Amino acid sequence: MHFLELKIPPPAVAAVAALLMWLLARELPALELAIPGREPAAVLAALIGAVADVAGLVAFHRARTTINPLRPQAATALVAGGIYQLTRNPMYVGLAFMLLGWGIYLSNPACLAVLAGFIAYVDRFQVVPEERVLESRFGEAFATYRARVRRWL
Repeated sequence: MHFLELKIPPPAVAAVAALLMWLLARELPALELAIPGREPAAVLAALIGAVADVAGLVAFHRARTTINPLRPQAATALVAGGIYQLTRNPMYVGLAFMLLGWGIYLSNPACLAVLAGFIAYVDRFQVVPEERVLESRFGEAFATYRARVRRWL
């Protein structure tokens, strides 16, 4: 399954996941839950995701390194400050929180399966290969960073 590594941009994977969540919610209305405070909770989760995502993008921009998830070998700096002190993958965490917000809004527990699938896919086909490249590019600095900061949260 190496042929899927670093091939599909995570935002595209998230868009497909969001569509699948919507389709599941539409096709399985019997599973819909009444969630008190659903809309504020959905907005809060999505905002947390957007903030994490933007913070990651800003940190990469400040470090003048690539944000292209398909070409981690083009990285010119190891970004370890700011939000990268909390998670090694704030942009992917951000996408996951935005999908969580969408799932809360849709009020269908089947959406959680899609969210779990998104996380599993990105972890296996994006994060693991990225980390192999970063370790080869930045050596001990990346190993130290990896030991100190969690991959997700």
